[in-house]
Amino acid sequence: MITFRFGREGDLTAPVEDRLAVGDERVVDFLSRLARKLLAPAVARRHPELGSLGYFLRPAELHRAVSRMRRDDALIFPRGNVFHIPPANVDTIFVYSWALSALAGNHNVVRVSERAAAAADTILGALNEVLAGADPVLGRTQRMISYGRDDAVTAALSQWCDLRVIWGGDAAVDAIRRHPLRPSARDLTFPDRTSWAALSAAGWRAADPAARRAAVVGFANDAYWFDQAACSSPRTVFLVGSGTDDVRAEFLSLLLEVVDQRGWTVDAAMAVEKRVNAYGLAATGAVSAMEFPANTVTAMSLAAVPDAPRRWIGAGAFPFAEVASLLDLVPAMNRQDQTFSHFGFAPAELHEFATALAGRGVDRIVPFGSALTFGAIWDGYDLPREFTRLTTVTP
Repeated sequence: MITFRFGREGDLTAPVEDRLAVGDERVVDFLSRLARKLLAPAVARRHPELGSLGYFLRPAELHRAVSRMRRDDALIFPRGNVFHIPPANVDTIFVYSWALSALAGNHNVVRVSERAAAAADTILGALNEVLAGADPVLGRTQRMISYGRDDAVTAALSQWCDLRVIWGGDAAVDAIRRHPLRPSARDLTFPDRTSWAALSAAGWRAADPAARRAAVVGFANDAYWFDQAACSSPRTVFLVGSGTDDVRAEFLSLLLEVVDQRGWTVDAAMAVEKRVNAYGLAATGAVSAMEFPANTVTAMSLAAVPDAPRRWIGAGAFPFAEVASLLDLVPAMNRQDQTFSHFGFAPAELHEFATALAGRGVDRIVPFGSALTFGAIWDGYDLPREFTRLTTVTP
């Protein structure tokens, strides 16, 4: 496990040489070097999701994030000390959160889960390599640690921080919140979320075969990179239009082909769990039919849109429901809903849908293939600004 040497607070008690500015060039240089490591072809072949992370950390993207922090009506400074608690099921999310916070000039402690998988180990190895040639201030102000269920450590770090960033299920967020913060500190939480996909029957039929295949490749990436467990991975697929059986059949056929070509598999235990969950859903009357064409793909027909499950069923489990228009989905959306990925719709349809939602649900509406693409605006938060504090000056 990598550990950055870290010994001083990120507030006014820190020595001048350990203070970082918003958009500090030493941080930009460090993150840019990390991006080059992650974008190396050998790394991208082993862990395609790290290519997206490397792209996010390119200098152009970093400077764009810094520009989002700037204000004309106030001076901007780092928030101070930030304690990050990312989830175990998405290996890359801790870097996005930490990188934006470091870019804002904060001192950071990131708890990396002991259950993190190979992609996280690759990231940590790259961080170690880049750290060796970085400005020493990075080693003194940033730290990544791993520990088990230790309430004393979590409590101490909660008292230390000015901002606590919690990723995970509702229960995990509640458990962490039992550890009090200082009165001046606050939480930024990313609890349970559900994400959806929508496919326009008219748009699918109008698309050429290459566009259809590209859409399915994008959808497969969104669904399978993290075993469909990422908060932004699509679960239910809404078929928008009438007489969509042909669209569904071709979509599933292409999905099976793409998943097989990519070599993605679902192990026996996962396949059994998925089948049990699917039959459990059917037992409630929510599902009228099921297909199990392969371990990697399970398709279910929903009896009605409100029956769309918000809980994870298993990797490659896709309930389908047909609706006449996107607007028919508005009553079914709520604040738990995060990403809505789409194919085949006109921009006007998407804007009409977002306007009708009026902020009551769905934070991101993105094309197939972009559901897992992290952005500076996430879960409705403008993260670059969340990691900073403002000082106004009135002459």
